Amino acid sequence: MEKGYETAVGGDNSSRFSHMGSSDGGQQPCVWSSPQGGCKIDIRKQIFCNRSLNMKSILAVGFDMDYTLAQYKPETFESLAYDGTIRKLVYDLGYPRELLDWSFDWTYMVRGLVLDKKRGNILKMDRHKYVKVAYHGFKELSKEDKVGTYGNTLIRDSFDEPDYALIDTLFSLAEAYLFAQLVDFKDKNLEKIPKGADYSVMYKDVRAAVDLCHRDGTLKQMVAKDPKRYINEDTTIVPMLKMLRDSGRATFLVTNSAKPSFFHEGNRANLFEVDHESGMLLNTDNGSPMAQGGSVGHLHKLLSIESSSQVLYVGDHIYGDILRSKKVLGWRTMLVVPELEREVELLWELRDTRKQLRKLRNERDLIEDKIHHLKWSLKFEDTSADEKQKLSSEYNALESERDRVRITHQDAQRECHKMFHKIWGQLMKTGYQNSRFAHQVERFACLYTSQVSNLSLYSPDKYYRPSEDYMPHEFDIIPL
Repeated sequence: MEKGYETAVGGDNSSRFSHMGSSDGGQQPCVWSSPQGGCKIDIRKQIFCNRSLNMKSILAVGFDMDYTLAQYKPETFESLAYDGTIRKLVYDLGYPRELLDWSFDWTYMVRGLVLDKKRGNILKMDRHKYVKVAYHGFKELSKEDKVGTYGNTLIRDSFDEPDYALIDTLFSLAEAYLFAQLVDFKDKNLEKIPKGADYSVMYKDVRAAVDLCHRDGTLKQMVAKDPKRYINEDTTIVPMLKMLRDSGRATFLVTNSAKPSFFHEGNRANLFEVDHESGMLLNTDNGSPMAQGGSVGHLHKLLSIESSSQVLYVGDHIYGDILRSKKVLGWRTMLVVPELEREVELLWELRDTRKQLRKLRNERDLIEDKIHHLKWSLKFEDTSADEKQKLSSEYNALESERDRVRITHQDAQRECHKMFHKIWGQLMKTGYQNSRFAHQVERFACLYTSQVSNLSLYSPDKYYRPSEDYMPHEFDIIPL
């Protein structure tokens, strides 16, 4: 982390986070192709690389719309979606009117969580699918309940559909929060829940209500009336797109419900033509030269793409955007992770704390090794009574010291965890392991970054190269 930081923005604390690439309204956007471009990049705006990608080989760059080109403000947009979902539950699906008094805490849920539909639990797990944090509604499960429910090592749960739901988009945060509220409400007011609605049915109802909100146009109409209330203005998006076009790359948009069908070669989804004067999308059916509709294969022909690896697709959704385009199409991928800005800032601020945590962990290991050796000596070595007494006293002292270090380490780790998020901790970690979300980012995204406009800070011909992988046996040998 420190090495990467110094490379990116220099070691001077007075300039930790430069503001190249600022997208604040009113400021002149600073893009790579501008006279001010090509300088140091704020670590919060960097593009991080999992797999080598030479942009010279990319002929076309595609984009998702929601939470990619359109950067919604979760505190307003997700609250709007939440309120709409509540109304659908009450007026369309028969839930009690008191739900209309509920409110949404947009900071509570994070991406990477898994909903256990049957049990009404919300889980955060590591890359090995071990559950590290678990809540029933808003009540934390005890360690015993957590282990008893999810700790069976003989039968490993995949934690996938249909019994589980993955919270992997920012759109999913409101429905996860509402699901937790309904779980608590059901536990306390069983008679008020529609008949036959167990936890999984309630989740199904929430999903149906969310879909209704998005389909009936209510959300779009509200956003269109006051876009600045719901969408962050990023003045670098247009210069970024222009720079890509000027560099010889084609750009395209694949968004919304067209994607699942569009990504399969055998399907023929609708293809639209843009009216350049009005900006409207024109349906090209009924005798148009493009009336046969569109698919990914058709797109490749239009763009003269010979190989799928010549396309870079940028989106915010691991499963809808990144996994499908990576595994099915073979496109290169970049994942947008807005939460990354705050995450890397905290990593820098807490670097000394993290060093201390590692030191305490190593200290605990050394003490435990000494305890094991003394225990062995007491059990198997032929020693005098005085010597045994001496070893026993030393053993007891070491146990007390181990307990002190263990408690100190656990308290410090808990406080560090809460600095990132009071409930779920660091997005990309659970303790010392990568989180399941981080594992998915690593597996499916060639590149990842906090905002799509960060592409504007780099040369359109840049060769992105990953950092060196470290095995555990290398970690303490090679300085980091």
